[in-house]
Order: sequence, then structure tokens, then C-alpha cells
Amino acid sequence: MTRLPFQTLPNPLPHDPLQTAAHWLRQAYDEQVSPNPNAMALATVGADGQPSVRIVLCKDIILPAGYLLFFTNYTSRKGAELDQHRRASVVLHWDTLHRQVRIEGFVVRSPASESDDYYASRPWLSRVGAWASQQSQPVASRHAMMDALKTQVSRFGGELHAGDGHPVGTAGERIDVPRPPHWGGYRLWAETVELWVEGEYRIHDRARWTRRLTPITDGEHFHATPWHVARLQP
Repeated sequence: MTRLPFQTLPNPLPHDPLQTAAHWLRQAYDEQVSPNPNAMALATVGADGQPSVRIVLCKDIILPAGYLLFFTNYTSRKGAELDQHRRASVVLHWDTLHRQVRIEGFVVRSPASESDDYYASRPWLSRVGAWASQQSQPVASRHAMMDALKTQVSRFGGELHAGDGHPVGTAGERIDVPRPPHWGGYRLWAETVELWVEGEYRIHDRARWTRRLTPITDGEHFHATPWHVARLQP
């Protein structure tokens, strides 16, 4: 693989870091730098102060509001921790592009309509799987997990066949699967954003943007102050 030339952040630095982050994400998709170019590490904290991190998929960066979208099971460990402490951090890292984005901020659940729309776009078996899996809970075996999936497939009138993304019922109709109440989206509203570009001799180029977020009455949106930016030493 040919190594790309080293780059730097613009000078002057951009006013809105999320516009740059969204551009980087689109480029990662366009160049297919990995099977999941939108993979990001999500860090949360439990009631006992113990941090935990896992990979989730960033489904969108919403401009100009300034939040990221991801979806998961609300009863999972991360869901429980976000219920207890509604702050989180994420990292998107694209090794072949020599770039990284770090974001910290407040997390709120998506409106039901947003969760419904994304859930409806998922493959049929992925939708059924959201009913079958009690995410983060113990299971006796892989066989038991697959039995739970088969039970839900049967519940919705389908049959489980390898490679069949759209099972049909006995009458041949497309079977709809409603979104389970324990599954949906989260919005991570960015309060701090750090952009990182790999540099020669480990002299990387870094900058951090910060703003203050104040919740407004609907509990889903925030009033944001203008971004303040500072370049950081590597």
C-alpha cells in the first residue's frame, strides 16, 4: 500500500469542527478504507465509576445542530450506563487516512420517529434479531441464542433460511416487524471535538474545539455557544 503524504489541519482552523469530521467520514466511505468506515469506539461510565468501551456504528453526523447518531438496545450495558450518566465519548480513527476524531458530550435518546425510520431500513433478520437478543444478558449457549432467533422469526410468520434477508409468510406477503420498545437511537451532542492528523516523526497536528451546551425545555435539543478552538501540542 502506498503511503499517503503527511497532511496538516487547515490554517486558520475551521470554525465548525463537525463539518470537517463529516467530510472525513464521507471520504472514508467513498474510499472504503475499511469494511465499516463508520465504526467508532463509544465510552460510557457506570454508576460505580467504572468506564467501559465498545464499537458502535456512527450512522450520521447532523449539521448544523452538531450531534452524532447511533442505535442500540436500550437495555444493554451501554444503555443502562447512559441512563445513569448521560455523557459519553467517542473516537473515529481512520488509519489509512492518518486521521482521528474525538468527540465528548451529552447523550439523549432519539425521537421515536427517528428510531422508527432507521429501524425500518434494516434488513428483515436484523429487525427480528432486535427482538430476539436481550443484549448484554447471559445466554446458555450459541445454540440457545439461535433458538431465540428462530422463535422470533416464527412469531412474525417467517422461516429462517441461510442468506434470506427477507423471509415471507405462508401467503407470500412481505412481513413487517415493528420496532421493539427497548431498541432505538441516541444523539451524542458534541460539546468537545478534537481533530487529529498524523504527522511526520510523531509531530501530529491536533486541535480542540469546545462549546457550552444548555438543555432546552423539550429535553432533546440544546442551546449551544459558539465554538472556541485551540491548537494542541502532539
